[in-house]
Amino acid sequence: MIDHAPDDVVALLEQLVAIDSTNPDLVPGAPGESAIADFVTTWLTARGFDCDRLEGRPGRPSVVAVHRGVGRRPSLMLNGHLDTVSLASYDGDGLVGVHRDGTIHGRGAYDMKSGLAAMMCAAALAARTPHDGDIILALVADEEYASGGTEEVLRGYTADAAIVSEPTQQELVLAHRGFAWFDVTIHGRAAHGSRRDLGVDAITKAGRFLVALGDHDRELAGRPPHPLLGTGNIHASLIAGGEELSSYPAECTVSLERRTLPGEDSDTVAAELRAILDRIRDEDPDLRSTLAPGLSRSPFAVDPAALIATITQEAHRRHTGAEVVVRGELFWTDAALLADAGIPTVLYGVRGGGAHAADEWVETASLHSVTEILHTVIAQFTTPQGRSGS
Repeated sequence: MIDHAPDDVVALLEQLVAIDSTNPDLVPGAPGESAIADFVTTWLTARGFDCDRLEGRPGRPSVVAVHRGVGRRPSLMLNGHLDTVSLASYDGDGLVGVHRDGTIHGRGAYDMKSGLAAMMCAAALAARTPHDGDIILALVADEEYASGGTEEVLRGYTADAAIVSEPTQQELVLAHRGFAWFDVTIHGRAAHGSRRDLGVDAITKAGRFLVALGDHDRELAGRPPHPLLGTGNIHASLIAGGEELSSYPAECTVSLERRTLPGEDSDTVAAELRAILDRIRDEDPDLRSTLAPGLSRSPFAVDPAALIATITQEAHRRHTGAEVVVRGELFWTDAALLADAGIPTVLYGVRGGGAHAADEWVETASLHSVTEILHTVIAQFTTPQGRSGS
């Protein structure tokens, strides 16, 4: 039986790891977030939090836990995801937290049940002292696939600032790239393989587009870099076309991904792709193509002078005796959704490794350190007089 009592962050992490919360959109038939949502609800309710279970998609709950402040502002949201990737890809029993040489191993130990444990313990400790602003925990479903959980939370909740406790090696992440997916379909004309006079080969015409796509990626690499994120990039991810060896292919579809920087979006990418296709059409007037947008997510960036950023820097300095490394991240996170909702957001989390890998671990000392730092940030942000050091 899982014990809901301990406030020790290591014990809590072990309990979270023991719950299978594999995302069923990644692994059909996996249990999803219901059991872990039950657990965190019980744990946080026992510590005075009001818990709201959001389950617009049956079987895929998120939990919003709020400890009300004595005033109305400022409020702070801590965001972390409940779901993990597959247990089948883990070498050993991913549901057992194994201690080894100052680390804890298990599926989700790094990504990101350590972040959940740290923010839950930090918030529970901060809640014992009167605070002006609300302390809000958003423990969300589906981050590993489509981020439906954070989207659902933001339809009903907001805050004056947020921390996403994804693992960052105890570095402060103030920006990350976005992405945009597109399908580019090149149209030919089906015909018998012997009839060059009737057929138009969509695949060879798509080849010209692929060469131009490579040229565009090199052009992106040569642009002035973002100070934290470098340059954007584009690549062809999938290609499909043709019916059989003896026929001219009527269509060839290239599915591609463009990683975007602040100031770029799906419309920016669409304009770039149309310009490429127009240049090819100037050389080959018979080229016919269709451009279809897919999923896109905004890049993320926060003002380095934002209060949540400066308080987190100071808390790191106070607890570690060193200046925090400030950097950007190349992959996408839910921080972009929070920022799009007008919530200044930073990412700060544990040291470790093995996200989505056969072995996954967190450094135990880092788990304790992040918990202490998050507690300080919560106290400083939600109680303005606490910012003077009192």
